Amino acid sequence: MKTSEARRALQLCAPVGEWANIEAAAGTEAAPLRRFSMVAYTGGAMALAGWPHPVVVDLAGLQISARSRPILKDHNRSLIVGHTDSVAVQGSNLLVTGVISGAGPVAREIVESSRNGFPWQASLGALAERVELVPKGRKAAANGREFEGPVHIARKATLGEISFVALGADEDTSAQVAATAADIKEDVMDFEKWLEAKGFVAADLSDAQRASLQAMYDAEQKRPGTQGDPTNDASDAADDGKPTDGADVVSELRAQAAAETKRIAEIRRLCAGKHADIEAKAIEEGWDAPRTELELLRVQRPTVTGVRRGAEPPTGKALEAALLLNYNIAPEDRVAKWYDARTMEAALSRDLRRAGLHTVFHEIIRAAGGHAAVAGFDDDTIRAAFVAEQRLIQAAYGFSTISLSGILSNVANKAMLAAYEAVESVVAQFCSETDVNDFKEVTRYRLTGNGVFERVGPDGELKHATLTEESYKNRIETFGRMIALTRQMIINDDLGAFLQIPRIIGRMSALKREEAVFELLLSNPSSFFSTTNKNYISGADTALSIDALEMAEQKFLDQTDVDGKPILIRPALLLVPTSLAVTARRLFNETRVNETTDTGKPKPADNPFAGMFRPAVSPYLNAQGLAGSSAKAWYLFASPADVAAIEVAYLRGRRTPTIESGETSFNTLGMQWRGYFDFGVALQDFRAAVKSKGEA
Repeated sequence: MKTSEARRALQLCAPVGEWANIEAAAGTEAAPLRRFSMVAYTGGAMALAGWPHPVVVDLAGLQISARSRPILKDHNRSLIVGHTDSVAVQGSNLLVTGVISGAGPVAREIVESSRNGFPWQASLGALAERVELVPKGRKAAANGREFEGPVHIARKATLGEISFVALGADEDTSAQVAATAADIKEDVMDFEKWLEAKGFVAADLSDAQRASLQAMYDAEQKRPGTQGDPTNDASDAADDGKPTDGADVVSELRAQAAAETKRIAEIRRLCAGKHADIEAKAIEEGWDAPRTELELLRVQRPTVTGVRRGAEPPTGKALEAALLLNYNIAPEDRVAKWYDARTMEAALSRDLRRAGLHTVFHEIIRAAGGHAAVAGFDDDTIRAAFVAEQRLIQAAYGFSTISLSGILSNVANKAMLAAYEAVESVVAQFCSETDVNDFKEVTRYRLTGNGVFERVGPDGELKHATLTEESYKNRIETFGRMIALTRQMIINDDLGAFLQIPRIIGRMSALKREEAVFELLLSNPSSFFSTTNKNYISGADTALSIDALEMAEQKFLDQTDVDGKPILIRPALLLVPTSLAVTARRLFNETRVNETTDTGKPKPADNPFAGMFRPAVSPYLNAQGLAGSSAKAWYLFASPADVAAIEVAYLRGRRTPTIESGETSFNTLGMQWRGYFDFGVALQDFRAAVKSKGEA
């Protein structure tokens, strides 16, 4: 799919975490700022507005900018609250911390209402660039778990901004805002007394638990107002004096200590005393079990040799661009419009100049810390790549730039689109295009004003104009085929054979749309072209000529509204079968056309229609396989930007075919995709076209 077409807005809701103060820098008098932290997303399915099914954001494909992200209220860019200083994916969680740096009333509202106990929720704005629909009865993996359809999985998305909202998409989320030390009056105590006050026994704590609690204690002591500062006593006295619920704080600390103990135990079990350096680093940096396991795989297995000798492995984008170039799917200048300069440089490098299917499979194995021999590509290599793909998905950290199904899906999609766009479409020249939300039949209305402006009397009163409704119906349908990457294609390193299928599907999609429009046009349902509608001429003198064009143009100009007033629609396009292509081009290009009458008398040579009606030629008009076809009939159409005679409707703005990856059956060692196109056609306004039979 094209990026601009795949993007869709997401808003993910999660609880806002703890508030804390930031002390002003030494030597300054700046007021302390509030901080916040949140688990913004836990990897599950959420019900979002505008989406027909629950949505899962695959954290492995979530793009997070290195720059700070804005914090807003209600996704309104003018309501600034602050900014982030850390956004990170850890396991199946998205962790966010930031500062309330806004200086206006919105930021103060957030802080004050939180102090009063208002349960704010967090809502993340993101753009979904590649979405996989898992149908009912099927399952798909994301964020280390399995989801049963129907569900949308955003395999690629870009994080935008974070907002505070009163009520988000998930009503079960809640916000717990802990009071800052400035809000609580307490005496200074040492660490041992602090532990005892929180309900802990110092002798029972492990080193890791003690270190975590020590950090919490140190953070509390650094907060303004906890050291008995007399400047804060007055503000404390001005507060409402409500006590803090210590039980919640103790429960939270105990839960954190238990989780930390469990994490460290799992890391030590995986390392088994054989990798002390990895064990120490994992504990210190807060790694989870999947990340630790992958790091151990990297150490225990040698990296792939002979696939890439550079210092850095190629990204998924670089592999995509290399495959597009190596298999001549698109010229280099066009591929360069799809990818940035750095990606193109990697794709054109010596390492990827001959990259094929085997290269992609090897790089997937390598990215997961595995090893695959360059020679002797076999079933074991294919299975190893599939297993590596699942490990990368489950780990959901650091490997979002490369995916086996993602690379092949994007390459297949671009091959399909190139073939789709290569078909010279006539339909797009005289049909309007619109979007619908579902597959239900829709009734569309064209409002036509009656009459013209009338003179305003001395009293200044304006008379009301009336509108008449003219309706027509449309319904979209789905057209598609399956695509398979077989075991034989993989072993033969034959991406070219695989890409023939999406190329065919792209071309078939364009032809299907063309065929659907002309089948409707030629069938003339409900006598769309008729003398009653004043848009049909017939007789021996209607064969394509200057005189016949004059008759058809007059039909256009004489069209009226329901009150019999002219509506001033002019023809813009001359649609002809292939048998009349040369005649149509001559009438458009030549200023002098020699014609004779049936009696052989000469006629004036001047062509009054030169350059007026742009010719369009379609073999569907005289195709013998279509009912109503004719080698002599021709049409005049108005510009669809003015009034359209035919409408083509698409599902939710997707005006090109779509390719999605899917799972093969258990006994099939391969991969598969489905290509489909959702559209429908309908006749719209009879006054926007005139048909000439071209014969008696």
